[in-house]
Amino acid sequence: MSSKEREAAPPPPEPLPAEVFDSHCHLDIIKTPVPEVLAAGQAVGIRRAVTVGYDLASSRWCAEAAAAHDDVYAAVAIHPNDAGNATDEVLDEIASLAALPHVRAVGETGLDYYRDWAEAGDQHRSFRAHIDIAKRTGKALVIHDRDAHDDVLRILAEEGPPDKVVFHCFSGDREMAKICADRGYVMSFAGNVTFKNAGDLREAAEVAPTELLLVETDAPYLTPMPYRGRPNAPYLVPLTARCLAEVKNIDLGELCATISRTGERVFGPW
Repeated sequence: MSSKEREAAPPPPEPLPAEVFDSHCHLDIIKTPVPEVLAAGQAVGIRRAVTVGYDLASSRWCAEAAAAHDDVYAAVAIHPNDAGNATDEVLDEIASLAALPHVRAVGETGLDYYRDWAEAGDQHRSFRAHIDIAKRTGKALVIHDRDAHDDVLRILAEEGPPDKVVFHCFSGDREMAKICADRGYVMSFAGNVTFKNAGDLREAAEVAPTELLLVETDAPYLTPMPYRGRPNAPYLVPLTARCLAEVKNIDLGELCATISRTGERVFGPW
């Protein structure tokens, strides 16, 4: 990390009263060596992290990082924005990576109608293929859902969801949260739940069952308040966790313990 980047890094938040983990980050994009990222997180109670692939190269990187670091798990997939490159050969390699023991999820996959970087047909085909990979490997399915709630829910229902489904960076409202809860889908909230204009997200978190909640950074993106605009990293998870505890009016330590149990249920024991 350069001196300029170090100066830009905000001070660490107050440590959490109980350990929790970052359920979704991109360690390959964070401009800091993985051991330093992990150490900074552990200093505030973020013991572990799930690093998530978005194309074949990053998925390979994530699998290698998880193999090299005990406190890292990997998820592998082709992002919906890159769905045009999800050929049969590429998907076969994603399936091979997903079968590795230190790869605990297939993701991030899903649909993105906010950007037009991939045709809807390609996105649908890729999403269905990833659902199949998750079911065949017994791994969790990590979903990227941006402006595509109805089609994501429809395709999941048509294909039959895997046993473990996570909506990464949950972006729905109260009613979407109720639908996900009814179907047993886990909702992972990122730093944007702390933003001033995120009232709908906080309402969704309020009605989401605590046992179906995870917390994430999506680092280096979606940095929580009051550090919005600076690079995100796992050590800033406490800011989002505290926001969720306040929204749900529950003890922060209790929330962390519940999130940790849900994490082990979804991603397996560390």
